[in-house]
Amino acid sequence: MRYPQGGGLTTERQAFRERIRLEAAERFAAGASSTEIAKDLRVSVRSVQRWRRAWHDAGTEGLRSAGPVSRPKLSEALFTVLEQELAKGPVAHGWPDQTWTLARIKTLIGRRFHKSMTLSAIARMLHRHGFSHQVPARRAIERDEEAVAGWVKETWPQVEGPWRRSRPGCASKTKPASR
Repeated sequence: MRYPQGGGLTTERQAFRERIRLEAAERFAAGASSTEIAKDLRVSVRSVQRWRRAWHDAGTEGLRSAGPVSRPKLSEALFTVLEQELAKGPVAHGWPDQTWTLARIKTLIGRRFHKSMTLSAIARMLHRHGFSHQVPARRAIERDEEAVAGWVKETWPQVEGPWRRSRPGCASKTKPASR
């Protein structure tokens, strides 16, 4: 399951969810129904049923949190070093402009920490730590509004292609000729 910040649960939130599961275990022992437990604990019936199976198989210990699924590739200390390196800017690391891309950050992580990460993992890690995509505050001085307007009127319609004409059709997922 994905969470808003792109990562797992905090330790506080894990503990809260574990308390909910352990409370459900007490209710299982008392003989309460799954629907009743789900309504009282404000969780889905399927979750309660899954917890009940785990409780039946392994007891209360089966409902305890197993901790995070995996450890992050970069520890908090290494991420702090990465933040310092990113603050220096791409030019300080040998790139010709001041634009950080995921590919450049991947290269920096490889050079600096000798670790390999996928671009999506890097994006999630940065998002988890509060980084976001940046949009320029102002338009570039070099922007030529007439050229942009001409491109939108002339080139874009050719790239986009014509609209499909609407005609009467069939709601069947298969073609009538194939029946």
